[in-house]
Amino acid sequence: MNTLIARSIRLVPAIPPCWYAIPLRLIVGGGFLHHGYAKLARGPDNFIQILGALGIFDPALLAWATIAVEIAGGVAVIAGLFIPLVSLPMAIVLLVAIFTVHWPNGFSSIKLLSVTSAGAHFGQPGYETDLLYLCGIVALVLGGSGPLALDSYLSSARIKPKT
Repeated sequence: MNTLIARSIRLVPAIPPCWYAIPLRLIVGGGFLHHGYAKLARGPDNFIQILGALGIFDPALLAWATIAVEIAGGVAVIAGLFIPLVSLPMAIVLLVAIFTVHWPNGFSSIKLLSVTSAGAHFGQPGYETDLLYLCGIVALVLGGSGPLALDSYLSSARIKPKT
């Protein structure tokens, strides 16, 4: 019975708790990297026009800033590098997306409108996914970047003074 309870609390007790960070870094960092790359692949001018239509101040500057944050932040999170530093601009991008785009669509990120012979048709996503990304970033900031992170290699690499 104790084994059942122990396995219900923690499936693989031998693995240190910090290993949660690796899949979290991959999905959060990979998601940001993918979104930044998609904006570049579709042409930054498209994203600039979208921001202009939303009434965002200086859409060209903020479009490029968003793309840079998503790509650089995504790479940094995947690598486990400077997560507390890159988390702030990443959180700002998410909060702007929530309040300027997704808030009017409600919470749910999946809005099934209909299913036809052509397949499922979905409505505009809500802010659920943005909140999940925010929670992932907060978890990494509070819990650390975990093993196999460049941060741990940088902090352990010390320059020895010459004697």
